[in-house]
Amino acid sequence: MRTSSQGSVSAVSAKCPSVFRACNQAPRLRDSANVVAVPSLRRDEAVARSAAIAVDSYAIELDLTSTGPRFRSQTTIRFRAAPATSTFLDVRADALTAVRLNGVALDPAALHDGRFPLSLPLSPNDIGSSNDIVVDAWMAWSHDGEGLHRHVDQADGRSYAYAMSFLDAAPRWFACFDQPDLKAPVTLTVHCPADWIVAGNGPATRDGAGVWHLAQTPPIATYLATVLAGPYHSRQRTHDGVELVLHARRSLAPHLDRDADALFAHTADCLDEFHRLFGVRYPWGEYHQAFVADFNAGAMENPGCVTFDDAMIFRGAATDAQRDDRANTIAHEMAHMWFGDLVTMRWWDDLWLNESFAEYLGYRVCAAVGMASSWVSFGISRKAWGQLADRRPSTHPVAGNEAADTEQALSEFDGISYAKGAAVLRQLAARLGDEVLLGGLRDHFATHAYGNAEFADLIGSWTQAGAVDLDGWATQWLRTAGMDTLRSEGKVLLRESPASYPAAREHRLAVAACDASGREVSRTEVAVTGLRTALDLPLSAIVLPDPDDRTWATIALPAAAWEAMPGALAALDPLARVAVWNALRLAVTDAALDPRRALDIVLAAIGAEGDEVFARMFDWSLNVLTATYFAADERQAATAGLERVARATLGSTAPGSSQQLAAARAYVSCSSDPGQLRAWLTGAAPVEVDTDLRWQVLRRLSALGELSTLEIDAALRADNSSAGLVEALCCRALRPDPAAKAAAWATLMGDSTVSPSAEPTAAPSNSTLYGLAAGFWHPDQTTLTAPYVARYFAEVSAMAAAHQSGWLAPRLAERTFPWVAVTAQTVALADELLASGQLSPGVHRAVADRTDDLRRAVVSRVRFGA
Repeated sequence: MRTSSQGSVSAVSAKCPSVFRACNQAPRLRDSANVVAVPSLRRDEAVARSAAIAVDSYAIELDLTSTGPRFRSQTTIRFRAAPATSTFLDVRADALTAVRLNGVALDPAALHDGRFPLSLPLSPNDIGSSNDIVVDAWMAWSHDGEGLHRHVDQADGRSYAYAMSFLDAAPRWFACFDQPDLKAPVTLTVHCPADWIVAGNGPATRDGAGVWHLAQTPPIATYLATVLAGPYHSRQRTHDGVELVLHARRSLAPHLDRDADALFAHTADCLDEFHRLFGVRYPWGEYHQAFVADFNAGAMENPGCVTFDDAMIFRGAATDAQRDDRANTIAHEMAHMWFGDLVTMRWWDDLWLNESFAEYLGYRVCAAVGMASSWVSFGISRKAWGQLADRRPSTHPVAGNEAADTEQALSEFDGISYAKGAAVLRQLAARLGDEVLLGGLRDHFATHAYGNAEFADLIGSWTQAGAVDLDGWATQWLRTAGMDTLRSEGKVLLRESPASYPAAREHRLAVAACDASGREVSRTEVAVTGLRTALDLPLSAIVLPDPDDRTWATIALPAAAWEAMPGALAALDPLARVAVWNALRLAVTDAALDPRRALDIVLAAIGAEGDEVFARMFDWSLNVLTATYFAADERQAATAGLERVARATLGSTAPGSSQQLAAARAYVSCSSDPGQLRAWLTGAAPVEVDTDLRWQVLRRLSALGELSTLEIDAALRADNSSAGLVEALCCRALRPDPAAKAAAWATLMGDSTVSPSAEPTAAPSNSTLYGLAAGFWHPDQTTLTAPYVARYFAEVSAMAAAHQSGWLAPRLAERTFPWVAVTAQTVALADELLASGQLSPGVHRAVADRTDDLRRAVVSRVRFGA
């Protein structure tokens, strides 16, 4: 899986997709979301169940022909059990209609909280070690991106479905023993409308109109099972004997076709490189990549059929950075075909064996196949995300977190498990060398193929390949949380560990000496093994530890270096600039750097950056630095400075370039000139205003109070698509109008009596809710939204209960947090809620992390007089 390192979504749909209105036409037993809270699987329960049973196969049959809120699911499971076993089956049915164990009917009413109890042997039959259970159920279509999710495309009214089984959503569409170490082969039969196609983990064949059979897979974990069903538009190629297939909704067909050659070429290049690195061919037959709607994650590594957020099929112009991010995501998910799919962690506390490796290998492979900016992208985006996570109260080690249950495990899919783990593995690769690193990985795959493994197994494979003292290294880097701080004083490099997480980590890095203009005058390589390391460097205006951005640490620069940065930063090489930008962001959050000085550096140096660094740092400067670290009376002037830089960069870049597009988007995001923005809409822009940029202009006009609901409706008619619905709702929520805010808030908090649009709505989708949240708070509307600050802390617990599911509740808690209310009173309200014990672990973590962000901004304002 690849999750986003961005803190928010830009927009989501203006109305609920018509599938949910259609769902109301048929009776149902429960809410169509089927998100009734169920117990989180505990580790001790999983250990006991895997000791008692072994699963031999799953045969799943789905009937997707119903137009109502439910579909039929029948699962036949063959499994072996120890004598006198008492265990349970996971099934989150809308209505459980029949259960037969070895031909004996069991009472469906025994289902409780998503678990069906099983006691073996079952009297009067003497059940041996081999058993089969057949489960018939009505399952509810999902609207939250988990289970079997159904999306109706606003553009043409066609329905599309995909399954997301990750972590604990598999029982929402088939019965199973849902834990990662009970892997089994899966076959699938799907009945669907005649014009639909079906794809999934195994190659699919059609047996008459509307009946599809997916071939049996090798053993896979239940969280990796998927199916794709609908009138998808598909493209196909063959590379090195592997069938490569792309899928997207038909309304996206022209855009998929435009990018298909590039997508196929990059996929092929990555396959070749992974074959070279691992010496193990791609093990899953065909390789489908499906771009699907309402997706919670960036992508999911289902073997044989990877699913991606369909925002990666660009409807308009895209920057080089956007294309590189998509390429990195493709490589990341492909790495999972070996790490996570072929060899799967035994329990979720080893999730880093999936995500850290996929993150590291994804960027490494992209660099190997020609993406020169791969590690710059990693540093400015992913690494910065991980650094923020490692300094929050919720920080945790990369490995060995002893996740007690699946809910805790889900909360730790964060920047530590991804980016920190990848950065640490990058160091390990340099330490071991490729012969040992890759030799150990090849042994790991050979030994544990189609099975499960733990961290100790991988350490054993590396040790067999020639590595030494990995346990000591792993203790310091993988099993200890927190970041060291590296700072230079004269000719000495100092290392400090956080008091809460003391460690004796070794850092191998360069240290560069630069003059006041940024010209590097000297460099030395050092191994930091103690608290003080001598530097063989001349005294210089700027001494920059880790100019190659290789290690994992806070780089603390002295005041004199920050004073020189406005004139020096642009002269550094790209990776050194990334190291400085990350140091700057961390210094601001630590109240170690005056936000005004940070803004001076941004305004002086950001125009020299490539489009990705420019876009990331501009977004941070607008939506974090000036929005929360500057008081209201200074923010307008600070934002005006960003607007001037964006306009100047726009005027100085090559027409049609990626940099020009990034500058245009930056200008729109902070423009204070409604007249200029409207002129852009009528053909006076320096760049092509395609559909996506048009919506960005409309969002800005809406935030400025310069866009009416009639204009939003007209824009939606002009872009009658699911993405258009997304944008229109965000525009509605952004309007500085009390009624608009009240309607958005009611929907976010689960009050279905108030609708954000003129039409009656059914249960809102995850995308709808994310978009409303993205538009609700705005730093220029704090007076209007002030009454909602206290309401958030009073209502968030009920909101989480109303939207209970694996992803949705914590994400909404995070995205509806009143981040613009930067006061000590807001922090006090948050602390009171966190101490109350009202919140589930995932929601508690989301609120705690946003509170930490807010607290840091308050401390900075006090220290620097903002």
